[in-house]
Amino acid sequence: GAALIFVCVGSNLMVSILRKHTPHRIRMVAEVAIIATFVILFDQILKAFYWDMSKQLGPYVGLIITNCIVMGRAEAFALQNPPILSIVDGIANGVGYAVILAAIGFFRELLGAGEVLGHAIPGFTSWYTPNQIMILAPGAFFALGIVIAIFNMIKGPDPEENK
Repeated sequence: GAALIFVCVGSNLMVSILRKHTPHRIRMVAEVAIIATFVILFDQILKAFYWDMSKQLGPYVGLIITNCIVMGRAEAFALQNPPILSIVDGIANGVGYAVILAAIGFFRELLGAGEVLGHAIPGFTSWYTPNQIMILAPGAFFALGIVIAIFNMIKGPDPEENK
């Protein structure tokens, strides 16, 4: 979550500052380079100050570079708006994305191990047998489906679908 917020804010700020000086034909390459710079910077900070966490998260931090959400916000918002608004957008989107990742992680941990943050949920495993697939890579897709289903239940039916 912290990595995403850091990368979203930093890349939005830099894209916004450089938007009038970046030729259109190399715009996307420049944005990827900016995003990669902030990802590498965050990764180096992790390695320097939080080595144990870096060993666990190391392979995943680099995936932020290829994350279309970060690139999409740089393209859609930071490229069109001034730095201050781009920073606010980076914070808002980084926090929102971190909340979604936390929700997915919550369901993966609960359904895959029967615990949350290493603590067993009283009574939960008496009627539910943890499913190991949820803590493996495919479990993220199942958890995302659960989060989307819950969101759709809260939101209610789309009036456009009934036409």
